[in-house]
Amino acid sequence: MRNDSNRRRLEAGAARDHYADVTAQIIAALEAGTPPWRQPWDNAKTGGPMTPQNATTGAAYRGINTVVLGMSPMAFMSGDPRWATYKQAADRGWQVRKGSRGTPGFFYKRIEVTDREGGGEGSEGKWIPLLRSFALFHATQIDGIPPYVAPGVEEAPWRAPDAAEIIARNSRAVIHIGGERAFYSPTTDHIQMPPQVAFRSPAAWTSVQMHELSHWTGHGTRLNRDLTGSFGSQLYAQEELKAELSQAMVCAALSIADCDFTNGAAYIATWLRKLRDDKREIFKAASDAQRIADFLLAFHPDWAQRARPQVEQGEENDAEPQSDAKPAAGPLQDAA
Repeated sequence: MRNDSNRRRLEAGAARDHYADVTAQIIAALEAGTPPWRQPWDNAKTGGPMTPQNATTGAAYRGINTVVLGMSPMAFMSGDPRWATYKQAADRGWQVRKGSRGTPGFFYKRIEVTDREGGGEGSEGKWIPLLRSFALFHATQIDGIPPYVAPGVEEAPWRAPDAAEIIARNSRAVIHIGGERAFYSPTTDHIQMPPQVAFRSPAAWTSVQMHELSHWTGHGTRLNRDLTGSFGSQLYAQEELKAELSQAMVCAALSIADCDFTNGAAYIATWLRKLRDDKREIFKAASDAQRIADFLLAFHPDWAQRARPQVEQGEENDAEPQSDAKPAAGPLQDAA
């Protein structure tokens, strides 16, 4: 009986295709020429980017929720990264303003379903992740919420200017300086970076280093992603999408204001083709990007001790499906 009920819930959940809804938003932004994760904050007003967070728990949103909430103009126009459900606001004595429209957040709920062809009583079911949504309201839509005060370096040491340097040093990645290209070589397992003077700002140089470190995590001894795609291939573009999303997440966590996305324009057409072919692609890419960002940020001891547990204790389940990354098989290609 329980499995029949779960099956009906699964079928009912298909009435609203959340994958298609989110993918359509991403496609529209890409067709306009700018990936939406590149402009989620007004740095002049915020003093730097901020990861979207829950207003009542302080927990950071993750995976696809980082992308979806970052697309909202309310966050980057106000400089306030806080969001809450209607109930969370009401429980604090705050009031969502009448007529406010919620922004969807997502989580996966595991549901057990028995194969109808698999037999009767006692047969084992299988667990299926069902994507569910919930409405979130931005702080600017909530009356009575206290003013937002951004954490200082004492509260969040990972936002200090040397935070990225600490991560790079603790990662023990081999980083060579010189030349005119930034790339990660899986063959030699090293990162190549042009000198800092070649970039428009020190922060831009740092953000590109975080991008290349994102590729570095894909090595077989780390997160073990497939890095065999040749330049111009779909596989190569997929890895670039994950690295760019991770770069944006790390820049937000570290408050790196000048996040330099110099290579992304070359991949937009390929990203569009893949998103049109697979409505789950952006969810999988955001999930992998979150794993990459977590891996890198954990090299900062203060983040690992204080911020990471807070992220993991967020009360909404992360919309993070299992990665479909496979071990590399074939010649390895440098990732820009």
